[in-house]
Amino acid sequence: MNHLFIGMLRVGIAAAIMFGLFGQIVVIPTTAADEVERFPPYGPFAVPYVTVAIIGIACVQVALVATWMLLDMVQRDAIFTPLAFRWVDVIIGSSAVATLLALGVTGHLAVFGIPSPGDGMELIGALGAATVTAGVGAGFAMLVVIMRSLLHKATDLQTEIAEVV
Repeated sequence: MNHLFIGMLRVGIAAAIMFGLFGQIVVIPTTAADEVERFPPYGPFAVPYVTVAIIGIACVQVALVATWMLLDMVQRDAIFTPLAFRWVDVIIGSSAVATLLALGVTGHLAVFGIPSPGDGMELIGALGAATVTAGVGAGFAMLVVIMRSLLHKATDLQTEIAEVV
């Protein structure tokens, strides 16, 4: 793989991790505090939802670090080794945790609901967003599981070719 392309991917990964940290430290807590100030019945839900959002972003950051490590293995031409499976498993695990968090939020919003300042459209929008996020997370996890099986097959073929040569 081209070294320039790997370098650009690493810059993107580093930027995404930094933006995630900014969101975790500044944006999410500030937005939650503003919403509670605007509509006080949100108060009991602020801390749990902020916690879930911060953990969800942390899951994405863990997957990005694992992707960084896989890029390093590609650059060293060592992607077809057992170590690659550990990093792919980290990506699968972090996406599964994030999906479970989104499913939990979806279930909470669907079953218990949250008081709404207007006509309830905020709740419907949040429920829709949580449902889509859970669906996308599940789809991503399944895709990475399939890609892991392809990596396993390619690693086996690489090992067989190395034995023949």
